[in-house]
Amino acid sequence: MSKFLLSVHVLAAILAVGPVAVAASMFPVAVRRVAAGGDVATVTVLHRICRVYAYVAIAVPVFGFGVAGTMHVMGDPWLIVSIGLTAVAAAVLAFVVLPAQKRQLAAPTPATVGRLGMTTGVFNLLWAAVTVLMIVRPGSSTGA
Repeated sequence: MSKFLLSVHVLAAILAVGPVAVAASMFPVAVRRVAAGGDVATVTVLHRICRVYAYVAIAVPVFGFGVAGTMHVMGDPWLIVSIGLTAVAAAVLAFVVLPAQKRQLAAPTPATVGRLGMTTGVFNLLWAAVTVLMIVRPGSSTGA
Protein backbone atom coordinates (compact mmCIF):
# COMPACT_ATOMS: atom_id res chain seq x y z
CA MET A 1 0.00 0.00 0.00
CA SER A 2 2.84 2.42 0.76
CA LYS A 3 4.21 2.05 -2.79
CA PHE A 4 0.79 2.92 -4.19
CA LEU A 5 0.42 5.95 -1.91
CA LEU A 6 3.96 7.09 -2.69
CA SER A 7 3.31 6.75 -6.44
CA VAL A 8 0.10 8.78 -6.22
CA HIS A 9 1.81 11.37 -4.00
CA VAL A 10 4.72 11.83 -6.44
CA LEU A 11 2.44 11.87 -9.51
CA ALA A 12 0.17 14.43 -7.84
CA ALA A 13 3.18 16.61 -7.04
CA ILE A 14 4.47 16.45 -10.61
CA LEU A 15 1.11 16.84 -12.34
CA ALA A 16 -0.40 19.45 -10.00
CA VAL A 17 2.42 21.56 -8.58
CA GLY A 18 4.46 21.50 -11.79
CA PRO A 19 1.85 23.28 -13.93
CA VAL A 20 1.28 25.90 -11.22
CA ALA A 21 5.02 26.58 -10.98
CA VAL A 22 5.39 26.93 -14.75
CA ALA A 23 2.20 28.93 -15.38
CA ALA A 24 2.84 31.26 -12.43
CA SER A 25 6.38 31.86 -13.69
CA MET A 26 5.11 32.70 -17.17
CA PHE A 27 2.40 35.05 -15.89
CA PRO A 28 4.54 38.18 -15.23
CA VAL A 29 6.07 38.04 -18.72
CA ALA A 30 2.60 37.62 -20.23
CA VAL A 31 1.33 40.67 -18.30
CA ARG A 32 4.16 42.77 -19.71
CA ARG A 33 3.15 41.66 -23.20
CA VAL A 34 -0.48 42.63 -22.53
CA ALA A 35 0.65 46.08 -21.42
CA ALA A 36 2.55 46.38 -24.70
CA GLY A 37 -0.60 45.59 -26.67
CA GLY A 38 -0.53 41.79 -26.47
CA ASP A 39 -3.45 39.41 -26.13
CA VAL A 40 -5.07 39.15 -22.70
CA ALA A 41 -6.19 35.56 -23.39
CA THR A 42 -2.77 34.16 -22.49
CA VAL A 43 -2.80 35.86 -19.11
CA THR A 44 -6.33 34.62 -18.47
CA VAL A 45 -5.39 31.02 -19.29
CA LEU A 46 -2.25 31.15 -17.14
CA HIS A 47 -4.26 32.43 -14.17
CA ARG A 48 -6.90 29.74 -14.69
CA ILE A 49 -4.19 27.04 -14.76
CA CYS A 50 -2.74 28.37 -11.49
CA ARG A 51 -6.13 28.59 -9.82
CA VAL A 52 -7.45 25.17 -10.91
CA TYR A 53 -4.24 23.25 -10.31
CA ALA A 54 -3.88 24.88 -6.88
CA TYR A 55 -7.02 23.00 -5.89
CA VAL A 56 -5.77 19.79 -7.50
CA ALA A 57 -2.48 20.18 -5.60
CA ILE A 58 -4.34 19.63 -2.32
CA ALA A 59 -3.95 15.93 -3.16
CA VAL A 60 -0.17 16.21 -2.67
CA PRO A 61 -0.16 16.71 1.12
CA VAL A 62 -3.21 14.45 1.53
CA PHE A 63 -1.39 11.50 -0.02
CA GLY A 64 1.85 12.67 1.59
CA PHE A 65 0.35 12.21 5.04
CA GLY A 66 -0.76 8.74 3.96
CA VAL A 67 2.77 7.89 2.85
CA ALA A 68 4.29 9.31 6.05
CA GLY A 69 1.90 7.25 8.13
CA THR A 70 2.71 3.99 6.36
CA MET A 71 6.45 4.74 6.56
CA HIS A 72 6.22 5.69 10.26
CA VAL A 73 8.09 8.98 9.76
CA MET A 74 5.48 11.45 11.03
CA GLY A 75 7.80 12.77 13.76
CA ASP A 76 10.95 12.98 11.66
CA PRO A 77 12.43 16.50 11.53
CA TRP A 78 12.81 16.49 7.72
CA LEU A 79 9.11 15.75 7.35
CA ILE A 80 8.05 18.38 9.90
CA VAL A 81 10.16 21.00 8.08
CA SER A 82 8.68 19.84 4.75
CA ILE A 83 5.15 20.19 6.10
CA GLY A 84 5.93 23.69 7.34
CA LEU A 85 7.47 24.74 4.03
CA THR A 86 4.50 23.26 2.15
CA ALA A 87 2.12 25.29 4.33
CA VAL A 88 4.12 28.46 3.66
CA ALA A 89 4.18 27.72 -0.10
CA ALA A 90 0.42 27.16 -0.10
CA ALA A 91 -0.12 30.43 1.77
CA VAL A 92 2.13 32.35 -0.64
CA LEU A 93 0.18 30.93 -3.57
CA ALA A 94 -3.29 31.40 -2.08
CA PHE A 95 -2.84 34.76 -0.39
CA VAL A 96 -0.21 36.52 -2.51
CA VAL A 97 0.31 35.04 -5.99
CA LEU A 98 -3.28 34.24 -7.00
CA PRO A 99 -4.76 37.54 -5.72
CA ALA A 100 -1.95 39.50 -7.43
CA GLN A 101 -2.64 37.66 -10.67
CA LYS A 102 -6.34 38.47 -10.34
CA ARG A 103 -5.52 42.17 -9.85
CA GLN A 104 -3.28 42.08 -12.93
CA LEU A 105 -6.14 40.56 -14.94
CA ALA A 106 -8.41 43.43 -13.95
CA ALA A 107 -5.81 46.13 -14.66
CA PRO A 108 -2.45 45.04 -16.09
CA THR A 109 0.21 47.10 -14.34
CA PRO A 110 3.77 46.42 -15.49
CA ALA A 111 5.14 48.54 -12.63
CA THR A 112 3.94 46.04 -10.01
CA VAL A 113 4.54 42.86 -11.99
CA GLY A 114 8.10 42.60 -10.65
CA ARG A 115 6.81 41.95 -7.16
CA LEU A 116 4.53 39.23 -8.52
CA GLY A 117 7.53 37.63 -10.22
CA MET A 118 9.44 37.76 -6.95
CA THR A 119 6.68 36.12 -4.91
CA THR A 120 6.24 33.50 -7.61
CA GLY A 121 9.96 32.81 -7.33
CA VAL A 122 9.60 32.43 -3.56
CA PHE A 123 6.76 29.95 -4.11
CA ASN A 124 8.89 27.95 -6.54
CA LEU A 125 11.93 27.98 -4.23
CA LEU A 126 9.80 26.72 -1.35
CA TRP A 127 8.62 23.80 -3.48
CA ALA A 128 12.18 23.13 -4.60
CA ALA A 129 13.27 22.98 -0.95
CA VAL A 130 10.43 20.58 -0.12
CA THR A 131 11.42 18.38 -3.07
CA VAL A 132 15.04 18.23 -1.92
CA LEU A 133 13.95 17.36 1.63
CA MET A 134 11.69 14.59 0.30
CA ILE A 135 14.56 13.10 -1.69
CA VAL A 136 17.47 13.54 0.74
CA ARG A 137 15.53 13.08 4.02
CA PRO A 138 18.35 14.38 6.23
CA GLY A 139 18.77 12.48 9.48
CA SER A 140 16.69 9.56 8.22
CA SER A 141 18.17 6.10 8.56
CA THR A 142 17.12 5.51 4.94
CA GLY A 143 18.25 8.93 3.71
CA ALA A 144 21.07 9.41 1.24
